[in-house]
Amino acid sequence: MRHYRIKLISHNPISIIMSVKVATPVIIEKPKVDIAPELLAEIQSQVHEQGQVVVHCLQEVWFPTLIRIWPTTFLFDRHSDHSSRLVHAENITYYPQWKPIDIGENYFTLIFSGLPDHCAVFDLIEQCDNQNGAFRVKGITRNETDVYYVRL
Repeated sequence: MRHYRIKLISHNPISIIMSVKVATPVIIEKPKVDIAPELLAEIQSQVHEQGQVVVHCLQEVWFPTLIRIWPTTFLFDRHSDHSSRLVHAENITYYPQWKPIDIGENYFTLIFSGLPDHCAVFDLIEQCDNQNGAFRVKGITRNETDVYYVRL
């Protein structure tokens, strides 16, 4: 967890200083996620048939905010120049649209084209015009199902 101090300055003579916590992305080994069984079965069937990679994301926020995903989000194989493109996103909007989210845990799912068979470790990188706000999860170890859960 990283901490930042932010000084808010307004036109009146009082300044406000607050501390903001920013979570470091982590891979969730045993997530507690409620997904409708029929939707999960459909996604897993498509992943298996089409060789796609599914990344379920959990983002916790401490104040209402806006999120979106850029279509220039990829999975990068750590040991080759292969990149898997984002083909579908659920419960998050694509750039340039914003989605308002509430305080607490927010979930969304990203589906990517398949990774090569030899890929053992990969990174999820959102390439956008504001790299400070981009989603990044590095060093994801490949599993047999190609379904992953990450906390952003």
